[in-house]
Amino acid sequence: MLTVTPFLRNALLLDAAMSGAAAILMMGGAKMLSPLLGLPEPLLFWAGVVLVPFVVLLVALARRATVGRLMLVDVIGINALWAAASIGLLFTGAVSPTPLGYAFVIAQAAAVGLFAELQFMAMRRAQAVAI
Repeated sequence: MLTVTPFLRNALLLDAAMSGAAAILMMGGAKMLSPLLGLPEPLLFWAGVVLVPFVVLLVALARRATVGRLMLVDVIGINALWAAASIGLLFTGAVSPTPLGYAFVIAQAAAVGLFAELQFMAMRRAQAVAI
């Protein structure tokens, strides 16, 4: 078990806040965003829905005094996979994003990748403190 340091807590809460905002935007605004981004409305909506339990997990972990290393590895992995899948989506030909859609997908993938990196750094620092 690792102590949830302030850095780790902040990394998890920042991820939760941004993921929560994205979930609300995508679920509530899918109909409006779809033509602007050139992304299918169901893709936007369900991507938002998928984020909801992830946000709950992030908040729950941030509120704990300790967290298992494997749980943090899972969160980091989920973020890394989300970022990779987002970029991969642009190369599948399954979607035809507008320039704004490309910017949206790339920006959110970069943000999620940054969260994964911050969480990885925080986990490493928490491990160093535990030694």
